[in-house]
Amino acid sequence: MAKPKIGYVCEQCGADYTKWSGQCVHCKTWNCLKEVRLVSDKKPDRGRCIDGYAGAKSEVQTLSHVDAGDIVRISSGMQELDRVLGGGFVPGSVVLISGDPGSGKSTILLQTLAFAAGQRPVLYVSGEESMQQIAGRARRLGLPMEKIKMLAETSVERICELADREKPEILVIDSIQVMYCDGVDSAPGGVAQVRECAALLTQYAKRTQVILLMVGHVTKDQSIAGPMTLSHIVDTQIMLASTDDARYRIMRATKNRFGAVNELGLFAMTAKGLKEVNNPSAIFLARAEKPAPGSVVNVLWEGTRPLLVEIQALVIDSQHGNPRRLGVGIDQNRIAMLLAVLARHGGLFTGDQDVFVNCVGGIRVTETSADLAVLLGIVSSLRNRAVAEDLFVFGEVGLSGEIRPVANGEIRIKEAFKHGFKKAIVPKANRPKRRAGSGEILGVSNLKEAIDAIA
Repeated sequence: MAKPKIGYVCEQCGADYTKWSGQCVHCKTWNCLKEVRLVSDKKPDRGRCIDGYAGAKSEVQTLSHVDAGDIVRISSGMQELDRVLGGGFVPGSVVLISGDPGSGKSTILLQTLAFAAGQRPVLYVSGEESMQQIAGRARRLGLPMEKIKMLAETSVERICELADREKPEILVIDSIQVMYCDGVDSAPGGVAQVRECAALLTQYAKRTQVILLMVGHVTKDQSIAGPMTLSHIVDTQIMLASTDDARYRIMRATKNRFGAVNELGLFAMTAKGLKEVNNPSAIFLARAEKPAPGSVVNVLWEGTRPLLVEIQALVIDSQHGNPRRLGVGIDQNRIAMLLAVLARHGGLFTGDQDVFVNCVGGIRVTETSADLAVLLGIVSSLRNRAVAEDLFVFGEVGLSGEIRPVANGEIRIKEAFKHGFKKAIVPKANRPKRRAGSGEILGVSNLKEAIDAIA
């Protein structure tokens, strides 16, 4: 018998190597190469899907002659999930939903299938839980179960065979890390198995135009378990995470070929499953009864809608020789840059003090509209003087101290006034030409004017 050949595959990017190395030369990750066998009695056929499902022959076409058509959207039954998806499910699309254990991945998929089963055939494939466990969860949530078809299987070939017979329009795989493909000498969850299983299931979904929903595990650093190739294969990648308050779940699309990325959806975990939260700003604005120094309300832009969040700052005398700059939900390098701008153009020096900045509610700030709120929060804490409770702030701060405008400024102002705020400090270019209701809007052009406005 011939001795099996051994190869190595990078867990992060999927690059192949003939011998082990400490670092992947493609993605520069250390200790990421895993051993795989290259010789097998039966090898998977990459050129076709299952049982002779050959792909159509390709022909060269002119782009202008390609009929793009209209993208058909199928509602999930939840507006927040539809928002994250870009308007709903697209036939033939592959969606990967990942998150920590207990975040609600299987629950939201079961709720989605219960809604869709009344209109189209669905199939739930479970490789981790028994049918009795899933049926018990459905009864506990009060979901209709008459039209939800179940399958307990981990073989991808068998799943595609049975799906061809049942012809579902929505197929759920829970989870991709426990599936296996015949002919791949690797344990389920390994790099080779995850890559081959995802590729075969994706090819099946594209050929049959079925909506494929896959559950994915995460590692301890919140990245998708398995090869990076998995993220490249799918059309949409969604992360479901808990907030600081364990009752709520944040859903965010980190990749979406059919909609905007970084769109945010908010759900509340209840005894009846995940319920939509239609007004996220009301949750993130659960402020103290008495205004406190360092607390400033900022209006972020998340995907396609404004979101009001509280930015908190704390400035104290440093007890050590090296002052700390710590940010939770905000990039620490940007905090250091803003403190330099504050010292140069605001006349306030914090080089001998520790500065802590927090975005309340577990929201991570990825845009620059929070710059002005962060600086005014630091100034408020430094002076130990609270800003007005009905004041909100947004604006980008440049290195020369200028306050630069941000996108969708008028919509942000209207959203804040709708929640009862009466005063605003915004970039001068974002100040509406017409009066926005009964609110007072102050347009500032530099940092000095903004600091004077809260004095």
